[in-house]
Amino acid sequence: MLRLDMTRKPAWHDMPGGVRLKLLPITTALMAEARRDPDVVEALETMPAEGDDPAAARASDEAVAIPFAVALARLAIVEWEGVGDAKGNPVDPGPETIPALMDIWPIFEAFQTHYVQKGLLLEQEKNASAPSQPGSGAGARTTAEPATGRARTARKRKSGR
Repeated sequence: MLRLDMTRKPAWHDMPGGVRLKLLPITTALMAEARRDPDVVEALETMPAEGDDPAAARASDEAVAIPFAVALARLAIVEWEGVGDAKGNPVDPGPETIPALMDIWPIFEAFQTHYVQKGLLLEQEKNASAPSQPGSGAGARTTAEPATGRARTARKRKSGR
């Protein structure tokens, strides 16, 4: 069941290493804004065409995932706890510190898993239709039981009307 959070309030998310991020709810507007980030646009423009080498396609997907997650983090992170500079002094989220935080692999992975993927999964589900090739039911699932017998022929209507 899809649960709607009508409050749209930022919520705290625990990350590895004692880091906590206060994140805006993942919304269509937030996802669309992240896609317009110049680094994301550049990464999308360099993706190989469909049908190219699968290994190149996977590498290309990863090349888009990283700038997309950083762009989304810049937009979504409202506040954080447990993040400091090299001397251990607390630092605020900002245009330089957020990408630096996302450069730390366990933080990036947790952000991807607990925040970004939730938004992407909802986007993939859309209206819960089965994925199928145009004009075919290749990806569709059966929703009706098979008929148990033959259908009766409809009665003929008397003319005169």
